[in-house]
Amino acid sequence: MNMKYGSIPGVSKPVSRIGQGLMMVSTAKQDWTNELLDGVFALGVNIFDSSHVYGGGDCDRAFGAWVTSRGVRDKVVMLDKCAHHNAQRRRVTPEDITEDLHGCLDRLGFDHIELFVMHRDDPTKPVGPIVECMNEHIRAGLISAYGGSNWSHERIAAANAYATEHGLVPFTVSSPHFSLARMVEEPWGECLSITGDEGGPARQWYAEHPEVALFPWSSLSRGFLSGQWTREKMENATPEQAKDIAVRCFRAEDNIQRLDRCWQLAKEKGMTVPQIATAYVMSYPLNIFALIGVYKPEEARQNLAAMHLELTEAEMAWLDLRSETK
Repeated sequence: MNMKYGSIPGVSKPVSRIGQGLMMVSTAKQDWTNELLDGVFALGVNIFDSSHVYGGGDCDRAFGAWVTSRGVRDKVVMLDKCAHHNAQRRRVTPEDITEDLHGCLDRLGFDHIELFVMHRDDPTKPVGPIVECMNEHIRAGLISAYGGSNWSHERIAAANAYATEHGLVPFTVSSPHFSLARMVEEPWGECLSITGDEGGPARQWYAEHPEVALFPWSSLSRGFLSGQWTREKMENATPEQAKDIAVRCFRAEDNIQRLDRCWQLAKEKGMTVPQIATAYVMSYPLNIFALIGVYKPEEARQNLAAMHLELTEAEMAWLDLRSETK
C-alpha cells in the first residue's frame, strides 16, 4: 500500500499523512533507532515529531544523527516543539521560543526546521508578539511554518486575524488530542482535546479553516484503543493498572461502549482494534496528519493499512455512539 501525502503552506515538500513521533529514540540506542527510522521511512513516512524536552534533547540528537548518516535531510519534514512550561514559569514568549529554536537546531544539526510548534499556550500573553517572532524566524530561513500544540481554536483564530491584519504568515499547524475516545481526565496539565461534544465547536472551526493542518496526538488515547484493553479488563483493572493513563484518563462507560464497537467492527472487517481507531481519525472530514509512535516498522505498516480503510459516515456515527446502526 502506498503512503498518502498532503501539503502544508510554507513547506515545499509533500507531507505524509502519517507521522512518526520520536519520544522512544535515543543516542544510547542509536543502532536500534536507525533500524526503526529506516523501516518507517521506507514505508513512506517522511514527517517526524519531536520536542526540545523529549529525552532532555536526546531525541533530537538521535534523529539528527540518523538523518545525517542516511543523507535524507532533503526528503524529511521536521516538526519540532518549543515553549513548554517548566516548574518556574510559563515559557510562551518570543525569548523562550527563540532560545528553544536555536537549541533544537543545534541538537539536530540542521540549519532549519520545517514546522516549529509551541507545545503549550499562555492565554495571558498577547498573540501579536508571538506571531511577529515566528515570522522573524521564517524570514531568517530558520523555520518554514509554525503552529501550536494544545492551543485553542479561538487563540489560533486570534493569532491568524493578527497575521492577516499585519500582512504576516499565520498559524498553519495545530496539534490537539483527537481520538474516538473522549478524554475524561488530562494525562498532563493543560492538554487540549477536540474529541467529544465539547470539541464540536473546535472541529467545526477546523472544518471551515482547512488551511490549518491538524496533527492530532494520541489517536489511540494512550493505549485505550491499542487492542490491549477489553471491557472486562477495563472494568476489572487492578489499583495498580488504574494508574495507567489509558485507564485513568479514558475509562468511562461511553468510551467502553466505543471500545466494544471497535472490537466488533475489527472482527467484521478482519482488522485490528487500533486499525479501526486510527481509521476513525483519518476518515474524519478534516485536514488530518496522524501522529503515531511505533516501536517496530511492522506497526507502521498496520497504520498504513488503517489509512486506506475509509470508514463510511454510518460506521463513524455508529462507532461514536451517535447511531445504533451502521
